[in-house]
Amino acid sequence: MAARIQQSPQPGGGKRKGKAQYVQAKRARRWDGGGPRQLEPGLQGILITCNMNERKCVEEAYSLLNEYGDDMYGPEKFADKDQQPSGSEGEDDDVEAALKKEVGDIKASTEKSLRRFQSVESGANNVVFIRTLGIEPEKLVHHILQDIYKTKKKKTRVILRMLPISGTCKAFLEDMKKYAETFLEPWFKAPNKGTFQIVYKSRNNSHMNREEVIKELAGIVGSLNSENKVDLTNPQYTVVVEIIKAVCCLSVVKDYMLFRKYNLQEVVKSAKDLSQLNPKQAAQTGNGKEAKLESGDKSSRNDPAEGKNNQQVVPENSEELGPTGSISETHVVNEGVAKHELASQVTEGSESNENDL
Repeated sequence: MAARIQQSPQPGGGKRKGKAQYVQAKRARRWDGGGPRQLEPGLQGILITCNMNERKCVEEAYSLLNEYGDDMYGPEKFADKDQQPSGSEGEDDDVEAALKKEVGDIKASTEKSLRRFQSVESGANNVVFIRTLGIEPEKLVHHILQDIYKTKKKKTRVILRMLPISGTCKAFLEDMKKYAETFLEPWFKAPNKGTFQIVYKSRNNSHMNREEVIKELAGIVGSLNSENKVDLTNPQYTVVVEIIKAVCCLSVVKDYMLFRKYNLQEVVKSAKDLSQLNPKQAAQTGNGKEAKLESGDKSSRNDPAEGKNNQQVVPENSEELGPTGSISETHVVNEGVAKHELASQVTEGSESNENDL
């Protein structure tokens, strides 16, 4: 608690309270949990966009994630505050070993106090990052969207998009290449394969070149298995690249087009609602056609009527307010199999969509 600051008496016998005396206490109350306070490399979680009201967005996110988190993983278990970390029995004459044990006990106690979901500073306006612990973000978010898609029941008011983040690293090209080589293996390394697209966005970052990033990631996917092919119409996997300041967030998601780019406001709309849109709006919500929901690990089949070489960049239908800083989105287009072919087939001249968070 901050020490009170003595104020000189004011005319009339009253005392004027200084603002500084409450600042430290307010900041202390703002963060009462363990773990990192802001988005940094090494975290997993869920990136959520909203329109202006970030506090309400966090409240909705906690409610929604706890509801479905309890459904998938059971109720969250809390550590007993009176329970002390257990140490080894007996005395240890080795001071260094005793110190290591004490540090281990402190870490174990901290891990027990961490919550399953914890909001941290994202580093961008209208963006909320919920750090997750002990769950798989991509499975949880897919479960949420699948349920909302089937029931058409609107459960949020200010949350727009909800993207799982399975891994984070430093937002420098060499760091991203090294990290992606291992990160992408579960989905694309032989014998695994699939159709894919790459979605890139950058916020409050000016040193990364989107074409460079896309080419490198496409080359990595191609090198893992030459049978990996690009498909914008109905890809089996969508590689999501979200860069905020000096942190790169990565994930590989399914049913990206079916779930309207993981937009909770759009996914509740029925086919009838979409048919009432004008042609331009219909194209923005996914080329006006429904994709088939994946079952298990089976890959989605392409609709021949859609065409194999669709080079259209599909923007969001729901209007979102962009934060301060550059925002861009790029898709990999045209089918290819070899590493150099995939790298050379990046969309050229695609414009950034400033209304798409």
